[in-house]
Amino acid sequence: MVRVSMRAAGLPEIPERTALVAAAAFPKGTLAMRVREKLAEVFADEPFASAFGVRGAPGLSPGMLALVTVLQFAENLTDRQAADMAVRAIDWKYALGLELADPGFDFTVLAKFRARLVEHGMERLLFDRLVEHCRQEGLITAGGKQRGDSTHVISAVRDLNRLELAGESVRAALEALAVAAPAWLGQAMPVAELELRYAARVDSWRLPSSKTKRDRLAEVYGQDALALLHALQAPDAPVWLREIEAVQLLRRIFLQTYYVHTDARGREVVRKREAEVDGVPPGHLRLASPYDRDARWSAKGDELFWCGYKVHLTETCDDRAGARTRAPNLITDVATTVATEPDVTATAGIQHRLTQRQIKPGEHYLDSGYPSADLVIAAAGEGIAMITPLLADHSRQARAAEGFDKSAFRVDWTARQVRCPEGRTSAGWYPVRQHGHDAIVIEFARADCGPCPSRDKCTTAARGNRMLTLRPRELHETVAAARAEQKTDTWQAKYALRAGVEGTINQALDLTDLRRARYRGLPRTSLQHAYSATAINVIRLDAHWTEQTRSPRTSRLTRLAHQLAA
Repeated sequence: MVRVSMRAAGLPEIPERTALVAAAAFPKGTLAMRVREKLAEVFADEPFASAFGVRGAPGLSPGMLALVTVLQFAENLTDRQAADMAVRAIDWKYALGLELADPGFDFTVLAKFRARLVEHGMERLLFDRLVEHCRQEGLITAGGKQRGDSTHVISAVRDLNRLELAGESVRAALEALAVAAPAWLGQAMPVAELELRYAARVDSWRLPSSKTKRDRLAEVYGQDALALLHALQAPDAPVWLREIEAVQLLRRIFLQTYYVHTDARGREVVRKREAEVDGVPPGHLRLASPYDRDARWSAKGDELFWCGYKVHLTETCDDRAGARTRAPNLITDVATTVATEPDVTATAGIQHRLTQRQIKPGEHYLDSGYPSADLVIAAAGEGIAMITPLLADHSRQARAAEGFDKSAFRVDWTARQVRCPEGRTSAGWYPVRQHGHDAIVIEFARADCGPCPSRDKCTTAARGNRMLTLRPRELHETVAAARAEQKTDTWQAKYALRAGVEGTINQALDLTDLRRARYRGLPRTSLQHAYSATAINVIRLDAHWTEQTRSPRTSRLTRLAHQLAA
């Protein structure tokens, strides 16, 4: 990366002529103008200092570029469009403190700025600064209500099937090597032959319709990949070539797609892996593209299947009456994960960040997965009430809604015994470790279960007696109480408050196209979502400053029906 120095000047003063023209053109102001007037301190240069050197050509103010990026996301603009707005939009010139005749900057500066932020781990820096500013202003407080949800994010790379992925991974590595080491590639590989197969993207032409021909093509891709990997491991090959990302991804994709064995003649034979015979990597490890190492295929239910990521949003949810007297609902946390990560695993990280920033909620409404009892107890220890349904009992009896599930048994923790609905006492109490967690296995005597008149309602096990698996006492009682409570109307009415977060996700989709990754890789996609969340917060703050109230849209037919009814 080119060495660029930073002079911590912050946003420049607004030139007098720019201020006069902006006031004349927009007497009521605009979002960009109000952001400059009320949030200028959020866009200071000093927090970005570690990403810039003290030597080299002076670069543009990082605070100014951060403001451009927020406005860019607020209006869903490309880099080129955002750079053009800094030249021709009066309110943007006002916000950035530019002279009317300022020629602006080249649009590529924005991509370089984002790359510098990702390189130094500053993807969330501006988002966290805005949240902290709102906390200091009293717009976000600890102990209130917050709600969260997640949605899928489609990656910025093309969808490839296994055959296309195998071929495109070879092509991507060849393209990278043709730039990095053309002389070596020309000597080590038959470039003229490879050019016939890999000059164009593999998914840009129609694959053979015959299964036999597709299998043969997959074999050719595998042989080419193996030959290239062998060449890279040769003693005369520069070691640094193996560190090229496209080469590393080729090696991983080859291993997940092909199986190599030696035949009777001692030759290496490459064949496509069969899941039933050779096994394939689990979904969270399986690469989906040679251009994005973090994108993964995932599914939700039977209808949603996508390649990409997940984004988790958490926001305040003040439900007090009186829209003009309450603070705006603001996003307090944004987290981007790989698509295969269960929603529940993100919950602990979200709560930890909220606690660290002194804005932990008193009640946290979750609509993203089923948290474990351990997490519910840990949250309660932090003073947080998690309002979310726990994972249901998946035993046969509970699923069928008949017979005796765990809730029908009475546990005596002191005597270490369990009494069944027919009054029989357990014969065994065995503390064990299951899947890395403490558990207790309960066994009833066969002599009691065999002649029991309710045996069919209790167990169909071939061994003839009922066995239960319980969690330790605190977890067991927490789960039992939570499952009983969430069946009540009071809890259901309370939990309904969490549905409002779906409106936030829809707003982020409409205004910032949150569900489509603009960039490749988890770090850059995380940056996109952090700035999308910042843009949504800025838009909501602007509505709060101007006392705008958001009302649901109604059709003309609905308004006519209300008039006639009146």
